[in-house]
Amino acid sequence: MNVSYRISVLSLLALGTLAACAPQVPDSAAGVGFGNYSDYQAQREQQLQGGASLPPPSSVSSAPLDATGDADSPERLAAETAAALGRTPLEASPSNPAPVAVNAAGISQENNFDRVADLRSIESDAAQIARNRAQYQVIQPTELPSRSGDGGPNIVEYALRTTNPKGTSLYRRSSIGFQNYERNCAEYASADQAQIDFLARGGPQRDRRGLDPDGDGFACDWDPRPFRAAVRN
Repeated sequence: MNVSYRISVLSLLALGTLAACAPQVPDSAAGVGFGNYSDYQAQREQQLQGGASLPPPSSVSSAPLDATGDADSPERLAAETAAALGRTPLEASPSNPAPVAVNAAGISQENNFDRVADLRSIESDAAQIARNRAQYQVIQPTELPSRSGDGGPNIVEYALRTTNPKGTSLYRRSSIGFQNYERNCAEYASADQAQIDFLARGGPQRDRRGLDPDGDGFACDWDPRPFRAAVRN
């Protein structure tokens, strides 16, 4: 026995061993247990509705098809489903009454046109618009009230009384004010408060705390332009 013959015999034995160990593929010829897909759809519909189960596939009628189409046609599927559920299929016809529309719970009646038509009309809407117009009032703007008491200087009045742009020097200032400008301005909660204190201490002619080093009459970056624009608008 030569070497080639021995190799052939060993190869055949190995193939036989692998074939014996291979898993068996199950027979899937039975499908899902129904004769056709329409039977499966009927059974699925019955399960979703919670009704009784259908008779086994073997008892389903296998009458010849009519001229409407094949086994998967919509007419055939509807007829088989209705028969399985014990109902009489309805034919599509103008004589069949339209289904009654039912409003879902929780939906506003404003989405129901029939309900809105019962409650409102064109005449009632016109009357409501007329009532709203009768109650409409136009309030004309008035002059700003004058401040009194111990509220301090009125920075709104001061902004409207002045006309110079911010940064335009009108008053003589000492160079010493530039040294303490940032530190002194940081003591105020806002530029409005700094301007009020600046005017209360003799400003704009005097700048006792160095709040207006450029001499424009506006302390700590206070800007009169928003107040002037409000009056113009």
